[in-house]
Amino acid sequence: MEDDEYGDDYDYDQNEGHADEDEDPDDYKDDDTIQKECLESFGSKDYIMEPGVFKDLKRYFKAGGTPEQVVVLLSENYTALAQTVNLFAEWLIFTGVNPTEVQQMVEDHLKLLILKHFDPKKADTIFTEGEGTPAWLESMIQHRTWRALFYKLAEAYPDCLMLNFTIKLISDAGHQGEIGSVSTACHEIGVFSKVLQTSFHQLLEGGEEAIVKHIEELSKMVCYGEHTFMYAQVMLSLLTKEDGGASIIRRLCQEVQKAGKDKGEGVTQITLVLSAAALYPRACQALVSMIGRKALNPADVTILFNMYSSEDPPPIELIRMPQLLKLFIKSLFKPGAVINPDHKHKYIFLLAFATCAHETWKKGKRISMIKDEMKTTTQAIEKVHAICQKGDKGGTELLAELDTIFKHIRFPVVAMGVICWVEEVVADPGFFQRMTDTTPLQLILLDEVINCHQLMHKEVLDLLVRLFQDPYPQLDVLLQMEFKKTILDRIVHLMSKGFVIPIVEFVVNCVNTQAADMSLIRYFVMEVLDIISPPYSSDFVQLFLPIIQNDDITGSLRNEEGTDSVSIFLAHCQSEDGG
Repeated sequence: MEDDEYGDDYDYDQNEGHADEDEDPDDYKDDDTIQKECLESFGSKDYIMEPGVFKDLKRYFKAGGTPEQVVVLLSENYTALAQTVNLFAEWLIFTGVNPTEVQQMVEDHLKLLILKHFDPKKADTIFTEGEGTPAWLESMIQHRTWRALFYKLAEAYPDCLMLNFTIKLISDAGHQGEIGSVSTACHEIGVFSKVLQTSFHQLLEGGEEAIVKHIEELSKMVCYGEHTFMYAQVMLSLLTKEDGGASIIRRLCQEVQKAGKDKGEGVTQITLVLSAAALYPRACQALVSMIGRKALNPADVTILFNMYSSEDPPPIELIRMPQLLKLFIKSLFKPGAVINPDHKHKYIFLLAFATCAHETWKKGKRISMIKDEMKTTTQAIEKVHAICQKGDKGGTELLAELDTIFKHIRFPVVAMGVICWVEEVVADPGFFQRMTDTTPLQLILLDEVINCHQLMHKEVLDLLVRLFQDPYPQLDVLLQMEFKKTILDRIVHLMSKGFVIPIVEFVVNCVNTQAADMSLIRYFVMEVLDIISPPYSSDFVQLFLPIIQNDDITGSLRNEEGTDSVSIFLAHCQSEDGG
């Protein structure tokens, strides 16, 4: 390892020029005070290695100090900590340890020490007492290891000026893609703009996979405060008017709205302002009323129905707010939900209009309105709504309605309604009393949603995870295990449709937290090994391999000949590593 890697050598000349200030604070101190301050510094451990030692030497001698005492203090307090670290590192390398591993060990320990002992007040003095950006800081931000350290520190000390400045330096250096989850990035408009721009570009380029992977991080940054939420929504609103990628941008806009609503930001008002709702005050008032109370009511629904069934309806985007659509879906598909029969057609009309009508605007004017699918969508909602309202159906009764549901589940809005219905039905305490099979038909419907709607894979997984984690105290242990295996079958089917990494991450978490019986994890592994084949992505192997290597999970699945699926998978991974 290089001697100067951890601080042996330092360009002291660069700091000598900093000693002379236009206004020296020492001008207001007597010589005895200056000498005392300097001697206290000289008496600290390894002070001879500090960048400011030459500056303090000049101060001390200028104030009439004697060399003898300085030599004694600096030499007696010299412990050679940095040199000892380098010596130990060289010994490790000499004994055969990989130099990269040694460097990683030293860096990791140094990061722990910095995180433990970091003092934001002392850090701020770097700028208040010095001139310009220290060279060592500019050097540190060139390395990903130290940038990651600054991100952690910035999260822990958001008010530290030095760290805020460092985050700006990192952004200016072109690494804004790394700091999307750092709250400090939300303080500087310049940094926030760059990070937001980079995030949008990554999500547009990466498509659905990138959105699923990074949307939570983006939402966290955008929903940091009302100012960041509004700034991001304005940018997204402007981008939706540009050619190319408008549908994805609109999706991002709605995902951020959903996250902001969960956090309690002023989402509804900001969203309505950006959607030109001010031109339709009655519609705006009805929307704010229902979303604010988190419940639909016939009066406000009637106002919207009259406006959207007219020849010149308001923009569709007003009723495409995720919070509003969720309220309509729950009202129509939740078992036992009460809707006045005289107004039911209005609920169905608005939900169908919001999900299937298409309009084109140019320069603030609507130039086309396509409603070709209104009739079929309305009929699909009506028929499946009628089935879902009878939530206490047993398996035999539901079987008679299965063809109707399968026929209409291809409509995305109906599929979302079915997901809502299944969750409510399975949560009913009486569900298992009526269950005649370990594979309820309600769960089979989720398979069809998975087959028809790729964009709903995350919604289905979230539901299956909740069902899997429920303890089901009303069932005996054997029935619990069988039912959870049925849920795992649905999860494996979802995995076969390409939704892989989030599922494996969930199972890894179950293993690490011991949140599931090992026999269930073993069952999952067996099912997955039956449907997969090479080549495997590095992300998949990195997550799945530790599960396969766990003897408690797969030990009983292996044979001495090595012809079992576990051994074959391990052999393939080893051959890939060797290659």
